[in-house]
Amino acid sequence: MSDTQLLCTFTYKSKVDETVREIQSNYELSYGKIFVLQNMRDPEEIFCTYNIEQGEYKSYLDKTISIHRKRETNTLYTINALNELIKYLNDGMLDKSFPIPWDQYENSLLVTDSGDFQKIDTQLFDIIETTDEE
Repeated sequence: MSDTQLLCTFTYKSKVDETVREIQSNYELSYGKIFVLQNMRDPEEIFCTYNIEQGEYKSYLDKTISIHRKRETNTLYTINALNELIKYLNDGMLDKSFPIPWDQYENSLLVTDSGDFQKIDTQLFDIIETTDEE
């Protein structure tokens, strides 16, 4: 299997079905699953995460970002958020060898908003099995 890229599309509970259809019609999913996560602070806010073949697409759907995942703690993060977290934990210094206490960020999405680090606690809302329609 070639390299995959993990994407996250932001949506709302009322638009999950529409968003899933849009994801399925625009991408060939690598593992046939879309993980639907719910924002614990705002249960109407939903994050759809899924893998595509890396480099296969030139543009993303609206409200979609590339993310990474720390498996052991189910932490989703952007590289910018990880850098901001390191600076926050390390007195403003960016040191890529700085040890991250991943257990403090279990089941969360780490992002930046206007340059500020944000930790969004998540819970699994649904796992949608997809089928290839070729």
